[in-house]
Amino acid sequence: MNTFVTTTPTDRISRPQAEEWAGWFAAIGDPTRLLILHLLSTEQRPMTVGEITEHLDVGQSTTSHHLAKLAEVGFVLVERVGTSSHWRVNERCLSCFPSAAEVVMGRVGTDFTDAMEETR
Repeated sequence: MNTFVTTTPTDRISRPQAEEWAGWFAAIGDPTRLLILHLLSTEQRPMTVGEITEHLDVGQSTTSHHLAKLAEVGFVLVERVGTSSHWRVNERCLSCFPSAAEVVMGRVGTDFTDAMEETR
């Protein structure tokens, strides 16, 4: 169940909150990152950088860069297995990610902010 917090004129989002949310939107503001998230979501399994790169039109180092950006904000998780890194989507964060309109209009799901805190 998604619980929403509606801000009032006396309860506006703070500058640090706005900066954090802007980082989340910036992380998915790149088409390659959206493709990665979509791939990991639809494959429903952890994947290596090489496997992910096979599905994209960019090189392995670019894929690694985008995965690191997505991991910084908690959208993907990595598990080290020997010398390999297995990436998977962080279902908890993506399932309750607020829409841009909800953030701008002051209605943000507390499930999402709670989930983001748990990934840190």
